[in-house]
Amino acid sequence: MLWLTPAPEALAGILLELVDNQQNPISATKPGNRWLFPGKQAGQPLHPRTLLPLIHQLGIPAQVTRVAALRQLVLQAPAPVIADALGYHNKHVAKVWAEAGGDWKTYAPGDHSR
Repeated sequence: MLWLTPAPEALAGILLELVDNQQNPISATKPGNRWLFPGKQAGQPLHPRTLLPLIHQLGIPAQVTRVAALRQLVLQAPAPVIADALGYHNKHVAKVWAEAGGDWKTYAPGDHSR
């Protein structure tokens, strides 16, 4: 099964290059492997503590990037939805939403399928 995730054009090029130049292509192309960064154990992703130093070596500020992504997400969808989807606490995401200038005053939570 192939997993696709939309990515901005600049990032997509980097990701495609990464897939083409993986150090261990056997595990990366193994059927059933769905991880861009496969871990040492079969079927598991690379642990975040292992990935973080690699990200820093590339000059990517992980903390700033994560906060920026969260700020963008809360401007596109209600904070409670984002908090639930990503496993963040509602109060934290609500604070990020307020700092980002979010305006979901007309959002009505609940089942709208009726």
